[in-house]
Amino acid sequence: MELRPFRIEQYYAEHEFTARYMLSSSDCESRTVGELLELEPGAEDALRELWCGYTESPGAPALRAELAAGYDGLGPDDVLVTSCAEEGIFLGCHALLRPGDHAVVETPCYESALELSRSTGAEVSEWRRRHDDGWAYDLDELARLVRAATRLIYVNTPHNPTGSHLTHHELAGVIEIARGCGAVLFCDEVYRDLEHEPELRLPAACEAYERAVSLGSMSKSLGLPGLRLGWLASRDRALLEPVLDLKHYTTICSSAPSELLSTIALRNRRTLLDRNLEIVRGNLELLDDFFERRDDLFAWVRPSAGPIGFPRLAGDVDVEQLCASLVASAGVLLLPGAVYDEPQHVRVGFGRHNMPEALARLDEYLG
Repeated sequence: MELRPFRIEQYYAEHEFTARYMLSSSDCESRTVGELLELEPGAEDALRELWCGYTESPGAPALRAELAAGYDGLGPDDVLVTSCAEEGIFLGCHALLRPGDHAVVETPCYESALELSRSTGAEVSEWRRRHDDGWAYDLDELARLVRAATRLIYVNTPHNPTGSHLTHHELAGVIEIARGCGAVLFCDEVYRDLEHEPELRLPAACEAYERAVSLGSMSKSLGLPGLRLGWLASRDRALLEPVLDLKHYTTICSSAPSELLSTIALRNRRTLLDRNLEIVRGNLELLDDFFERRDDLFAWVRPSAGPIGFPRLAGDVDVEQLCASLVASAGVLLLPGAVYDEPQHVRVGFGRHNMPEALARLDEYLG
């Protein structure tokens, strides 16, 4: 298995914990352990009394029950807990793909989706969406990319980094294409439930297609990345069996405290989601105003879900140099689009309370 350096994570390793103003965060506002425990009576005592031994490899039964409750028609045995969404991507790709297989991955994307698919020895085609098309989903192009050997189609909705998402009609089209070639639809849904207009929310892929695997996470919409928990859900348990077999060679099981805290958070998911959605909507209005005033420098395709967007800068701007200078002189961290192979873009994040201050610093820096 050969992997290229993970450019996104390398960039954050260098800057994330030293930059004063995060303006590219992919997650929403987090909470302290104390704030989580205050969400329900008896939670603090439960944490104090928790046995810190090994946990069940598929995940704690109470946690899987809460996760399954977030899907229509799924039960606890249809959910497999992973140690963060990243492990879910790794396990899913390596359990479902082999040399000689073919996969289609939607791009631009979080780099591991593409690189981990390639690392299996499978041939990988990119279903690339484009800023000039408003990040539209070209289903005809997807249909042209699939073939008899296509084993997996990987999509991400709501999408990182553009903040766009499939419509109901488009999801149905993707499923029809996957079903037509017998492919597994691996759907990264870590921003699900953070659609800016809730009436546009899609069913999970695992609800809509019998051979779909949905990826979820505590990190993004719920704003709890420190818990390091994710999960895979599918109506086809035969798809999850090789994933669990492979997990026995990676993390084996999850952290007991993280499983308990995640269960508490999920029982109170509406409280967490409502707060984060309020932050996202308020910050998005500020971004709209900023990009309208700075339309000589930025082209803005307004996101419709999640806490991130992907504006394009004017063609004569050296984006990587701008980002380096910005974090060095103003302490503001933007993520250069080169990590997505989109060098004229930057990713902005607007899911945190301090985004207005970070945006003001950017405005001041630009003059």
